[in-house]
Amino acid sequence: MESEIRNETLIEARHLSRRYGPTLAVADLNLTLRKGEILGLLGPNGAGKSTTLKMLAGCLAPTAGEVRIKGVSLRENPNLAKRHLGYLPEQPPLYPELTVDEYLAFCAGLHGIPRAARAAAAAQAKQACGLTGVSGRVIGNLSKGYQQRVGLAQAIIHRPPVVILDEPTVGLDPIQIREIRGLIAELGRSHSVILSSHILPEIQATCQRVMIVNRGRVVFDDVVSQDMRFDSVAVRLRRAPQAAELAALPGVARVEELGEGRWRLGVAAGADPREAIAEAAVRGGWGLIELRAVQKTLEEMFVELTSGEEPRNETMGEAKAA
Repeated sequence: MESEIRNETLIEARHLSRRYGPTLAVADLNLTLRKGEILGLLGPNGAGKSTTLKMLAGCLAPTAGEVRIKGVSLRENPNLAKRHLGYLPEQPPLYPELTVDEYLAFCAGLHGIPRAARAAAAAQAKQACGLTGVSGRVIGNLSKGYQQRVGLAQAIIHRPPVVILDEPTVGLDPIQIREIRGLIAELGRSHSVILSSHILPEIQATCQRVMIVNRGRVVFDDVVSQDMRFDSVAVRLRRAPQAAELAALPGVARVEELGEGRWRLGVAAGADPREAIAEAAVRGGWGLIELRAVQKTLEEMFVELTSGEEPRNETMGEAKAA
């Protein structure tokens, strides 16, 4: 039963595209978010991240495709669909002349929370975002970090199952970034979160799954794990065999001798040759000292998937849209 709940699909976007005249900002994007997930949306500047999030949040109509929130079509029934999500854009939608309490009471009313329940909803959001001590402060007098906290509070005040955050730590100092990151991790315990950023350590520290977008298209979508994508194996042997013997092992795509009994073995796509290497080392008496996967870092994957020729005008819409 618990696994069924965690597999519940909260956001489903299919064949999502957005054009600005001849400019294609997002192209045929598919995205699924399940209950309990924190999804990191990565991409270089102008990749289509903010445009994607605006469409998912119902702030921007797609040129093609459809978004469903908890099974409700965002196009056919936007008011009902939006009840299930909270949204923090890159620039928090704050009223600097209001106090924190005044602003959150206003947001509670916008989300349809009954008047009698608004104070309790605001108190819960303030506690979750560490704002209880600044309830009566004017928002414009708060630090940038606390203003981000207020933005987060308005996104969760109606307790939505999905929270969408666009660059929530932009412009913050390292201490503020750590605090907001901790808040996002806490949000992930009770909400499903889509977090957009181009800061790789932030995504790696916070998210369970990563989607990389480049030039409006998804180029990677997978879980973040210790075994995430390794393309080679490091081996050290006391009595090195011939390179041809290593190359003949199943799953080995290439062999590179590094000297002093060290080898780097390239891995064929979808293969894991470590067990075969260990068995061959025992049979051949090679004296296996070291055997480990050489993992691709998220940074290496990001650079590999997003570098290349400069984007053409037809795929560079986010700079205009954001």
